[in-house]
Amino acid sequence: MSGKTSKYRWFVLALLFILYTVANADRANIGFALPYLRKEFAMSNTEAGAIISLFFIGYAALQIPSGFLVKKFGARKMFTLGMLLTSVFTGMVGMANSVFALKALRMGVGVAEAPVAIACTATINSWFPAKEKGTASGIFLAGSKLGPLIVPPLCAWIISVWGWREIFYFFMIPGMLLAIVWFFLVADKPAESRFVSAAEAQYIANETTDATVKQNQGNKREYKLWWLDKIVRAKKVEPLVSSAQVFRSWDIFGAACGYFFMVGIVSVLMSWLPTYLVTVKQFAIMKTAFVSAAPFAGTVVGNFFGGWVSDNVLNKRRKPLMMITALSTTIMMYSLINAPADPYALAFLLFITGVLLALGYSAFMVYPMGRTNKETYPVAFGIVNTGGQLGGAGAPLFVGMILDKFNWDAVFLSLAIGSLICLAVVATIVEPVEDPLERA
Repeated sequence: MSGKTSKYRWFVLALLFILYTVANADRANIGFALPYLRKEFAMSNTEAGAIISLFFIGYAALQIPSGFLVKKFGARKMFTLGMLLTSVFTGMVGMANSVFALKALRMGVGVAEAPVAIACTATINSWFPAKEKGTASGIFLAGSKLGPLIVPPLCAWIISVWGWREIFYFFMIPGMLLAIVWFFLVADKPAESRFVSAAEAQYIANETTDATVKQNQGNKREYKLWWLDKIVRAKKVEPLVSSAQVFRSWDIFGAACGYFFMVGIVSVLMSWLPTYLVTVKQFAIMKTAFVSAAPFAGTVVGNFFGGWVSDNVLNKRRKPLMMITALSTTIMMYSLINAPADPYALAFLLFITGVLLALGYSAFMVYPMGRTNKETYPVAFGIVNTGGQLGGAGAPLFVGMILDKFNWDAVFLSLAIGSLICLAVVATIVEPVEDPLERA
């Protein structure tokens, strides 16, 4: 391939998109199965929330260790192992014969999937130059929302033909096959891949060539949002080059705190929305499937658009969309207190909610790329994703506890307050840029 100019990184991204769609379908299918699980195993709202939360507890607990494992053994090996184990535990959920078994297996899915996310983001960081990382991350995270988008109609069909157990048997197979494909087709670094030309490897690795400098200077002249740089506290900072520096950085922990609330809201929509539609709105199974998919259709659009805007309009600034997402999600969560009863109107409202929620969602993943080097990024994102998954663990359980005492109005109000706190926290971190703009 040395004599040709390849674009293999985009094939890697396409494979990442498909794989993360499958991985997130594995975690989302419990939400649609939950009403049927509760019929077979008597449980309170709090117990149902615990089954959902245990996935995120296992997932969060292994994020930082996974960062170190990916740093040591490479993304290729850790991704393959994690995806295979995720698929195995997913299939075993369909064999559960008690609430305890359900809880244990769901935690197993979370533990197994932990290195998958770190390996995926480390692959993007290694396989794409800085000017494409926002776009690549947006496309990748769109896959995380496509999973929950396809889950409701697919689960509705499986349940109508067979039952809830077959959901988990069905979802086990694609992950196992794709993990093997990944192992043979994706190397840890572009230069190690037999499918990547020397020109592409150099394009990815050399971000400081004369051509790049000229392009950056051109971008600086074109990018005139000096006032936005003031708001997001843009400044030039030294990258975090050791794990010790990463653990001492408020910017990394601040991003983790903000991600805590965003992932918490997504996990509630993924896990509790079908129950809300069945019990409160009294929708039939196919209408429930249609409306449940709406916010994730929106997040697919929002992730694509947000990643592109971050790279091409905001000149690699990540905080602006993080802050816009936090503010707009506050408004949308509050609006759901008076959600319409018509399924089509509610689906539209949830679609817009998904778009706004996803605009800055990928920025939480890309932000540590600008504060670290490629070696320390897995550890940094491990910290950020730990914060996010702790939110994913706590929010569904918190919702169950609220519902046992209050109602869904209190749930949506709590989510709106959480999103507002996210805005306040994200505002405190620095926007790392090479050329912060100032008024002439």
